[in-house]
Amino acid sequence: MKGGRYMKGTLKSRAVILAVAFIVLILSVSFTAKRRVTVVCDGKTKTITTSAKTVGTLLEENGIYIGEKDIIRPNIDTKVKDGMTILIKRAVPVTIKVDGKVLKVKSAEGTVEKLLKSEGINLNEKDKVFPSLDSIVKPNMEIKITRVVEKVEVLTKPIPFKVIKKPNNDMLKGSIKVIQEGMEGILEVKTKVVLEDGKVISTKKISEVIKKRPVDKIVYVGTLGFFTPSRGGEPIAYVRKLTMKATKYTSSYECTGKRPGDRGFGRTATGTIARRNKNGFSTVAVDPDVIPLGTRLYIEDYGFAIAEDTGGAVKGYMIDLYFEPGTEEFRNWRTKYVDVYILR
Repeated sequence: MKGGRYMKGTLKSRAVILAVAFIVLILSVSFTAKRRVTVVCDGKTKTITTSAKTVGTLLEENGIYIGEKDIIRPNIDTKVKDGMTILIKRAVPVTIKVDGKVLKVKSAEGTVEKLLKSEGINLNEKDKVFPSLDSIVKPNMEIKITRVVEKVEVLTKPIPFKVIKKPNNDMLKGSIKVIQEGMEGILEVKTKVVLEDGKVISTKKISEVIKKRPVDKIVYVGTLGFFTPSRGGEPIAYVRKLTMKATKYTSSYECTGKRPGDRGFGRTATGTIARRNKNGFSTVAVDPDVIPLGTRLYIEDYGFAIAEDTGGAVKGYMIDLYFEPGTEEFRNWRTKYVDVYILR
């Protein structure tokens, strides 16, 4: 009886050992089973049967090298599955010209935009890229980046002051006196400047604002001159000198059209009595647009006078000298050009 129980226990143990061994065998076979994988590299397809555990091991076993810039999907750490597809895109040489540098790189990115991003090249809003960002990356492509900067420059410019000259009849001719110093103003100019790779391409004025108005310089200019009368005597101050045609007239009917007793006989346009005063001021007729009435004068070869009369024929630079009728002085005067000094 005892021997029969021992035999039965032994048989059970053997059965368990066999079952475990079978399971291990099944798992081992399952783990080392071959898997079919498709590798697509730059459009070329290759089917590989492999027992490799990861994508990286699969590629290594089949002599497929992955460069630093090559793109592989899924990544090399991914577990190999039956029927999976591995995509490999080889990096191609590309030249990038940017910021005064020529960069030789390799890239497997699809577009220019992605390539620049992967190389850490940042673009500003206004930068120009050729070819365009959506262009497909090709072998030996040259990409040119032009840095575009737009800025507003603020400059200040001086505004020149004016010099205002005022005649002064109390100062000698040729002398000047500054009564107010001039000061430059300030003009603020804003200009939009566009630069490409540091070079100015265009400028456009945006605005001009007067920050400070100029102050005019005011100068007195002397007009007072001196002359010595032709008949001798002390120098006389004058403001202005004119050369005028000098004619003659009297209060006679032939000159005025009036006789003694007629209304206004002997009176001037200003209401005074016409007179010839060799020791004082005599009456002369002028064009008021040239010499204002009431102006004191000195006339060469005639003497001192006052502009207090007018005449229909007295126009422009012409002066009519009054003489007493019938005098030798009147008869001897001949029309001629004389210097006329306007006195202070």
